[in-house]
Amino acid sequence: MKQTKHPEYKHTNRLLRLFTIITIMALSATACKKGVADKNTGPNDARMAVTEATQTHTYIKLFDGGADGYHSFRIPSIVRTNDNTLLAFVEGRMAANKDYGNINVEYKRSADNGITWSAMMEVVGAGQGTWGNPTSVVDRSTGRIWVFMSWNSATKNQGGTDGYEKINTWGDRKVYYSYSDDDGLTFTTPADMTSTLLPPGYTWDAMGPGVGIQTANGTLVIPAIGRNIYSTDHGATWHYQLIPGGTSEGAVVELNDGRLMRNDRATSTSWATAKRRWVSRGTITGSFSAFAPDDTLLDPACEGSIVRYTGSPDRIMVLNSASTETRCKMRVRISYDGGVTWPLSRKIYDWLTDDEAFSQGKGGYSSMVKTADYTIGALIEINENTGDSENSHRSIEFHKFNLPWMTSGATEPIP
Repeated sequence: MKQTKHPEYKHTNRLLRLFTIITIMALSATACKKGVADKNTGPNDARMAVTEATQTHTYIKLFDGGADGYHSFRIPSIVRTNDNTLLAFVEGRMAANKDYGNINVEYKRSADNGITWSAMMEVVGAGQGTWGNPTSVVDRSTGRIWVFMSWNSATKNQGGTDGYEKINTWGDRKVYYSYSDDDGLTFTTPADMTSTLLPPGYTWDAMGPGVGIQTANGTLVIPAIGRNIYSTDHGATWHYQLIPGGTSEGAVVELNDGRLMRNDRATSTSWATAKRRWVSRGTITGSFSAFAPDDTLLDPACEGSIVRYTGSPDRIMVLNSASTETRCKMRVRISYDGGVTWPLSRKIYDWLTDDEAFSQGKGGYSSMVKTADYTIGALIEINENTGDSENSHRSIEFHKFNLPWMTSGATEPIP
């Protein structure tokens, strides 16, 4: 599949690959002697010298709305397995771009850090209803890849619109998971976890969407509406922890002090008071603070994604549309103090004007992962025809950029 690279990002790949191989060999030996590992992310910070020579950013259209038997693809999730395979999950919407009807969970695999990808495969679907909100996580101890999903009958939707029945009863919207023990080649038949993981009184519900995390002590955490779903025994049992309200779609990251930070989309009521990402911090064994808006993180009432890049130095990245009006101002930011401040940022589509990005529908939901070659891989939604939003095809791009590109080569304000 052909990659698109803006002219400003061209570089001498052959020399860079040679430099990368030599540097990795040298720094790997040093790392082994020191026994240093970054929290959550694996490789130590010294190895990132291989990414600091050149700013790079490439992207491709990975899921093409209108192709492969699907009208649209939305709601991405991406993880890296223990074998360093990238798994990119999406909703495959059969007949329209809407959130209801016949929707399946599809995915592709990459064994070379996102350069090439497999043909599309299916986790679940095949006319069985509305499967959605894929939220994936990898257990680093066992290698098992978990995918949590929401489900409802294809005859129902959230609002009872367009002739569909309204989801208004506990259990209309269900919680499922599937898992893979073969590096994502196959997935199990989804297991219904509704009786265990859907709180009493819930009618509408949604997993994530995006990704979960595994904490430093091995706990698996899946963000969901109003709660954290978690397992302390590698998925043998699952539980949920209720958290304060005021938000819907959630993202989670572990802080260096062991707490978790939720970075969520506000509900319509919360968003009306502050058009921002809303944040809460806490622990699985304790409680979470009330959600409050992050003044820096403008948000148009949309999902966003977050990922820890390194533990030392403390680097966390967040990706969303940095706007209160449009989903087409995608920007990645970096924090060096556990998400308190976000001093450096860069527009994802920085070769386009804001008007061009809007007219091309560049932006929406996203999901990020740190790749084995120390870059960030990001799945980002695009709208193929903004002039006809009702019928437009929705697609998913895969972007790959390194830390120097993200910081625009600026000196990082590392404490």
